[in-house]
Amino acid sequence: MWERAPAREQHWRLVVSDRYTLYGWHLSYFTGKAMCYLRYKQIPFTQKPVDMVTLMWRIKRKVGAAVMPVVVTPDGQWIHDTSCIIDHLEARWPEPSVHPATPVQRFASYWMEAWGDEWWVPMAMHTRWTYPENYALFEREAGDALLPWMPRFVKRRAVKFVATTLRRMLHFVGVRPPQMPVMDAWMDEMLDLLDAHFAQQRFLFGDRPQLGDFGLVGSMYGHLGRDPWPARELVAPRPHLRAWIDRMSQPEPTSDRTASGQSVLLANDAIAPTLTPVFQAMAREFLPLLEGINAQVKAKLQDWPAGKPLPRRLADVQVPMGQGQFRRAALPYTLWMAQRTLDVFHGMDAQEQAQVRDWLRRMGGERLLALDIPRLKMHGVCVALDLEAATRPCAADPKG
Repeated sequence: MWERAPAREQHWRLVVSDRYTLYGWHLSYFTGKAMCYLRYKQIPFTQKPVDMVTLMWRIKRKVGAAVMPVVVTPDGQWIHDTSCIIDHLEARWPEPSVHPATPVQRFASYWMEAWGDEWWVPMAMHTRWTYPENYALFEREAGDALLPWMPRFVKRRAVKFVATTLRRMLHFVGVRPPQMPVMDAWMDEMLDLLDAHFAQQRFLFGDRPQLGDFGLVGSMYGHLGRDPWPARELVAPRPHLRAWIDRMSQPEPTSDRTASGQSVLLANDAIAPTLTPVFQAMAREFLPLLEGINAQVKAKLQDWPAGKPLPRRLADVQVPMGQGQFRRAALPYTLWMAQRTLDVFHGMDAQEQAQVRDWLRRMGGERLLALDIPRLKMHGVCVALDLEAATRPCAADPKG
């Protein structure tokens, strides 16, 4: 049920008789995103590792795919996809909001979430699977989670199968030996930029984490920040980035920050100058990826059965990356994340839209607003054409 919070808090809160359950591994890219969000919002939850039965039977039956993380609500809804999880929980635990109130920061935060969710996947998989020293941690944690009741040699066999499956994905996301030097150089430059930003700001947009922070932390917590090689070689030499990852994973109570009298986000809807080169890189690199995927999706839909989910991946797209070029398979789901960002823009009034357009023009990304994406809806881990063509929030399916 709902009760009115004390007047000094000035918001509604949900009083629950039970906790939320987060199914996911610390090793998981997106589990880190959901875990950091739940901790920051101080939402009561229990994190449970995903064993083989839960992954291949319970989760698959409830949400239509063997995925993690999944959040189970106190009333029994099973929700997958971290963007949908956050949307669902923000509606029930609105304070402190992870959505800036001003238009440019709000739009930039959603765009940053899409970039963190989609662009960084090849980097995270490259740093995990290219360096053998990371495997011991993966083998131990994944084995203990998948088959906690089995002897170690059985766990090793199960993990070997999982690792082989994940390694087969490397080519499709662009982790290909000829491209690794380009990826390494790009990461060095981008991580330096982020470290410089966090030397001046506690979070992306000021003194509190916003949606963009949670999008970015997925790759940084579970992969770059925990796997031995990237944690030592990429994160440790950048102490301000390391401190941000730690703040995200172990947030201090929000009341401690507000009591200090510090402002929450940068004033006047400002984006810190230290983020300018990051957003400019997103315009040069991530935007062409979206355009390339969109062209393929539109071509595919011309003779695709109405409402049938699109393939998980399509043909390769080539885009700029730093000083080089990068090829990877086009994932139609990435367009759903872009559509989510554009929905924020289309929900603004004319003055707010003008402010966002002006900011994007200065970042070199105004073409994002012209991205005419066919209306898509989620279908498990895929997307399908939304025949109703209506904007709606993410829907959780409570049925099993």
